[in-house]
Amino acid sequence: MTFLMGPALLFCPADRPERYQKAAERADAVIVDLEDAVAPADKQRARGAILAQLGATGDVPELDPSRTIIRINPAGTDEFEKDLHCLKHTPYRHVMLAKAENPGQLRALEGYSVIALCETAAGILNAGAIAAEPNVVGLMWGAEDLLASLGGTSSRNDDGGYRAVALHARSTVLLAAGAFGKEAIDSVYVNIPDLEGLAAESRDAVASGFGAKACIHPGQVAVVRGAYAPAESDVAAAKELLEAAAAAGSGVFQFNGKMIDGPILKHAESTLRRAVH
Repeated sequence: MTFLMGPALLFCPADRPERYQKAAERADAVIVDLEDAVAPADKQRARGAILAQLGATGDVPELDPSRTIIRINPAGTDEFEKDLHCLKHTPYRHVMLAKAENPGQLRALEGYSVIALCETAAGILNAGAIAAEPNVVGLMWGAEDLLASLGGTSSRNDDGGYRAVALHARSTVLLAAGAFGKEAIDSVYVNIPDLEGLAAESRDAVASGFGAKACIHPGQVAVVRGAYAPAESDVAAAKELLEAAAAAGSGVFQFNGKMIDGPILKHAESTLRRAVH
């Protein structure tokens, strides 16, 4: 299984069905959230909202299943079991498992394409084993839940940059995803008015290798897309380089006065992949 959504994934509370279609129209994919965005007393109503937007026959949903992810509650909880019971009656088979911590939890989601959200100390430490599970298509990390699980108070320093432990978690999840050929999704940027900070963090996500970034507000989508969209000059240069590589037919060759090898060609291929979004 391959993750084909992105680069801008937009969270939408599951108990706000009037926002479903708006979120889907504005983002590359919508994450309908049954976990943190929904109060405990409202979770059953939220599941009902997901079911209610299906067609009369149950197979014509308002949301496109190929562009919809359902964030479900942590494994081992009563809400997790209720979420799965709900999903069995829908065409949605892309899920995000909140607070994923070990491979066994992923095996309980056989038949689903899973984004494992690593946002606890155990989840970060087990990121590699989680990424190795066949039904896992991507890994995402969560900063605030991670710091809360450690007894901390904030994932960021006063200057807005991540604390060392958050940066370590971010890198660990990125490396685990890359090691097993899975997509890496960068965490949300919670300072909604700070679009400049979001843009800088999104550019870093692109340069570091994250395939997508999650958003918590529609106004963040364009910024994330802008960071992921390569300039026309970069696309032209990547095409020229790859054409030269095909003509050279060798592992290492010279192009425009520079020695070109495999890693540089992979950067060019990545640029072209981002250009198609």
